[in-house]
Amino acid sequence: MFIRTKTEGTEIRVAIPLTSTSGKTRVKRRDLLNQYGHPVATCQTPFAQNFYIEWQIGYDLVIDETKKSKEKLKLTTLPDIRFAGANGKTKALYELSEYIYWLTKWGMITQESLQSLIATLKTVPRNKLFDEHPDLSIKRSHFIETEINGVPFLSTRVEYPLVVHKFAQYEIVAEIITREKQRAVGVQPMLYLCFPITELVPAPGNPPLLGRSAQSKESADFIINRANADVFVQLLRLFGMLSENHRRDSLSIIETVLCHQNA
Repeated sequence: MFIRTKTEGTEIRVAIPLTSTSGKTRVKRRDLLNQYGHPVATCQTPFAQNFYIEWQIGYDLVIDETKKSKEKLKLTTLPDIRFAGANGKTKALYELSEYIYWLTKWGMITQESLQSLIATLKTVPRNKLFDEHPDLSIKRSHFIETEINGVPFLSTRVEYPLVVHKFAQYEIVAEIITREKQRAVGVQPMLYLCFPITELVPAPGNPPLLGRSAQSKESADFIINRANADVFVQLLRLFGMLSENHRRDSLSIIETVLCHQNA
């Protein structure tokens, strides 16, 4: 998501799309945390207290010659600060890593906390990262014979592990679900940042969200500041525990931020 405004030393406002159905953010509805969230057609349905944002937040951006990469590079405020990714590709700071950079530069995240995070991530055993953790494996039941509409089938159930981390006093949570990789062998833990719709501030000139439906292509601001800065440090910690590549990327991000902290 692009930064709408970056007020030096005060806050970052991230524009969150409210009507997108295919991007990395979706408006969903649920009454309890353990319920499955259902997408909402926000142009037809007024915003309510039980609406929340599900954001598959990114933490870097691969630099290459593709149109998609070039377009996304225009969205970061740090296009020239780059690092070598675990996949061997050059990457730029983007979204989470971008926010970490500015919060550190402004003193809202201490260098000591990032140094501590480096040490923490390095101590996690390889088999305790999410993609190999024994308690987070995908489970399949034995096949049983069943008949549906007169047609015989072999039926099984597949369970995907989902863990939820609540950030202290905030109504902000991280959800991590492990699924099979779409284009490769193995599993892929995916992290989503979720927070109530009431955390959003309407864009300048727009009325409050609750009780009304969304305007066409409307977005609202998620504000990152000193009060919730630690959430983003903890998010990077969670990213660093997803897989070995995620850990290596997270460590590179921290080292890059620390290297440029006086820039």
